[in-house]
Amino acid sequence: MEKIQMKNPIVELDGDEMTRVIWKWIKDELILPYVDLKVEYYDLGLPARDETDDRITVDAANAIKQYGVGVKCATITPNEKRMEEYKLKKMWKSPNATIRAILDGTVFRTPILIESIKPVVRTWKKPITIARHAYGDVYKGTEFRIPGKGKAELLFTAEDGSEMRDTIYDFESPGVLQGIYNKDSSISSFAHSCFRYALNSKQNLWFSAKDTISKKYDGTFRVIFEKIYEDNYRRNFEDEGITYFYTLIDDAVARVMRSEGGFIWACKNYDGDVMSDMISTAFGSLAMMTSVLVSPDGNYEFEAAHGTVTRHYYRYLNGEETSTNPTAMIFAWTGALAKRGEMDNIPELQEFAKKLEKATLDTLEEGICTKDLADLYEGVTSHPVSTKNFLREIQRQLM
Repeated sequence: MEKIQMKNPIVELDGDEMTRVIWKWIKDELILPYVDLKVEYYDLGLPARDETDDRITVDAANAIKQYGVGVKCATITPNEKRMEEYKLKKMWKSPNATIRAILDGTVFRTPILIESIKPVVRTWKKPITIARHAYGDVYKGTEFRIPGKGKAELLFTAEDGSEMRDTIYDFESPGVLQGIYNKDSSISSFAHSCFRYALNSKQNLWFSAKDTISKKYDGTFRVIFEKIYEDNYRRNFEDEGITYFYTLIDDAVARVMRSEGGFIWACKNYDGDVMSDMISTAFGSLAMMTSVLVSPDGNYEFEAAHGTVTRHYYRYLNGEETSTNPTAMIFAWTGALAKRGEMDNIPELQEFAKKLEKATLDTLEEGICTKDLADLYEGVTSHPVSTKNFLREIQRQLM
């Protein structure tokens, strides 16, 4: 068959460990036979980031701004153990955080559902989408290990030389200290993205933080959301019959557990990171969750919501066959292909992305799955297979 032609490239951000291996398999088995794939390639594997002093991550983010669509494999954010293992120059920051900061976007994460696997929370009937703020907070924080007694202060020096200063803590012993920040402009972009996404999908929007404790920091998030909603979106929400409300994050967790789903839950950066893992696992698996970063100026970066599957990678290096779930990685590619097709007016590319998603879901509905899903099926006998065999079954559905 004749391959589908592309006009403009997708920015491809390669990654680490087992996901890097499967990433190539997906391209070779499910995309390249059908699409004349054009990519602007960046290797975001940890060795390449270390070799370029992480410049490659910045270049990749700027390429997404240039071409409008990116697709990213999972990457390692190194800790001390990883620094030693990979002989790194330093513990590089999260590449996801760097890309999010440059694109100033919001991450929307939604579970991939199939009929044969029911959520652990029995009241959930519809997907819950996590909208995660993608800027600042602990991901761009500055931190010290405090060696002993001394005073820690928070200091801001304005352009005119005036100062704001307050004592954080008088340390009487060793400890730790962290400074984090955010910007009104980024919070505003986050709010606009959430309200627009809710209107486009016609879903209720919840926003949660902890302004009773963090009165200035989280309180700023709450105030900006409220003002933007009242000034720009209230009437549109009412016309569509959907709602927006703010609540404390602990109250939101309780409400989520009692809900039937079908709404967007907007969270600050760290909250969204943690809650998206909870939501994806409760719906089935971390490997069954889509993730797309949407910037205010209309750029998109698609990825899987999970990590690099280190444990499986070590088994793979030992020559063992693994049963790692590639579903979210496949959906990252289909999301990017569909968006490229939409932007470039290539309906054949959009249709192929839909067919590949359907082939993946049909394979899972037949009970052919990876081991992480095998014990979750209801009413269907599961048949766990290796990752490679799972991809071949999807290819069979495509033919």
